[in-house]
Amino acid sequence: MNVESFNLDHRFVDAPYIRVADVKKLPHGDILTKYDVRFCQPNVDHLDMATIHSIEHTFAELSRNHSDAVIDFSPMGCQTGFYLLMAGEHSDDEIHSLVAQTLADLIDADEVPAANEVQCGWGANHSLDGAKQAARAMLDQRHSWAQVMKA
Repeated sequence: MNVESFNLDHRFVDAPYIRVADVKKLPHGDILTKYDVRFCQPNVDHLDMATIHSIEHTFAELSRNHSDAVIDFSPMGCQTGFYLLMAGEHSDDEIHSLVAQTLADLIDADEVPAANEVQCGWGANHSLDGAKQAARAMLDQRHSWAQVMKA
């Protein structure tokens, strides 16, 4: 299939993990790398929408404090994780560090950035507590982020 994640057998992954989902070389030589930042085991668990929304806002804002290469951070429709789009190619250690630093910042956050009706299309639908809980759970499993498939 044309969509990379549709070719991934979700029954055999072992979340949480971070993996390269796609690398594109653009016509003028620029490289984009898309990372699958999976918080929950597919078809077993998922994040609720208010938690996802708050992680999306907070991670998108705070990750840019650690890297100028961040292009986008978007939720997966299946509610099990996010796609992190980066300019260029990066080592696993660099991406894991970026994600860990940003999740630590999220845990320390006092508010969700832009969680209001002026800056957001559904400003009332946020859960900073849920986002912090999910960030802690993800960070607690950092040692397993490189292991994508079940052993």
